Amino acid sequence: MKILVFTSLFPNNVSPNHGIFIRERVTRVAQHGACEVKVVAPAPYYPPIRLGSRYSFARISHHERQDDLEVFHPRFFMTPKVGMATYAWTMYRSLVPAIKKIADQFNFDLIDAHYMYPDCAAAVMLGRYFGKPVVVSARGSDINLFSQFPLIRRLMRHTLHRADRIIAVSGALRQAMIDMGVDDDEIAVIPNGVDASTFHPLDRSAARAQLQLPSGKIVLSVGALRPLKGFDIIIKAWRQLMDRWNGDALHLLIAGEGESRQELLALIRELSLEEHVRLIGAMPHNELNLYYNAADLFCLASSREGWPNVLMEALACGTPVVATKVGGIPEIITSPELGLFAARTPRDFSDVLEKALHKEWHREVLVEYAQTMTWERTAAQVVSLFESVVK
Repeated sequence: MKILVFTSLFPNNVSPNHGIFIRERVTRVAQHGACEVKVVAPAPYYPPIRLGSRYSFARISHHERQDDLEVFHPRFFMTPKVGMATYAWTMYRSLVPAIKKIADQFNFDLIDAHYMYPDCAAAVMLGRYFGKPVVVSARGSDINLFSQFPLIRRLMRHTLHRADRIIAVSGALRQAMIDMGVDDDEIAVIPNGVDASTFHPLDRSAARAQLQLPSGKIVLSVGALRPLKGFDIIIKAWRQLMDRWNGDALHLLIAGEGESRQELLALIRELSLEEHVRLIGAMPHNELNLYYNAADLFCLASSREGWPNVLMEALACGTPVVATKVGGIPEIITSPELGLFAARTPRDFSDVLEKALHKEWHREVLVEYAQTMTWERTAAQVVSLFESVVK
């Protein structure tokens, strides 16, 4: 069975962490044995002019190999910030010639599309053009965010009704699509997995020594520095926690980059937390294992999520979690032995973090739980669904 993966949310030579969770699934599907896979990860066209932040698109390779995956990055036309309702159409029209060339050498049986708009919408059009079935995967913000725009919501509903099958990474996301009018029989829930060979327990003291981290209690948070991730809430909670904390020194590490960096740095200065809160920047995915292991606790204050892999990675390292009860998070943190929930306010996060830092956790329970949720298990379910669609 030949699978053509189609998504703009995929790592590339410029942004190696972009859509890493999609590459993890695709890689395991390719390794399954029943599938031959090629990836089309289109990028917006930008002329080779060193001007503006979008110049990074021009630097993306047109073709590359990522381990055993062959990845194509054809360009599509897009007018940034305007004409959003046309994005799927322009993506489709721009990419037909490139995919024709690929199909001449790789007569694919199925399109595996990720991210509902515009990627999956364009993929459904491509499926009609090439006469191939299309499986679309909803990831989280594509449904949770874009469904708030009436016209885009209609386009997504059209896409969902025309796809041959739908994969949701969480039950909450499945319900959101049912609420949009999609038949529940068309949606399969297949959660993301975790790579236990990359994320596994290490000695905490050794991890801290290698990273040259201070002694005391360390809490880690990982994600793009954007408002929806709630890092401002965590920082404000940290100030409240420190004002009443008696015991070891407290340190908060935030890994990631994004639009809110300067705003968060200003907040850290305003609250006099320079010695206790650090923005450590974006980390290569395979280096996060050390940080998860160095931390006493992992926290996430998102306003919405699909299936946040960072929680699975933390648990696989034996690090307990404090998180908001949104999206697929309650489907991951199924017991207070794995983590605790906090309301999305500085006061509640402060209280729950304090409780979690004093709680006795059993590291082996967390690791054993995470190891049951592997990418290999995810891939087996995905391949089975692909086979049923092709047949």
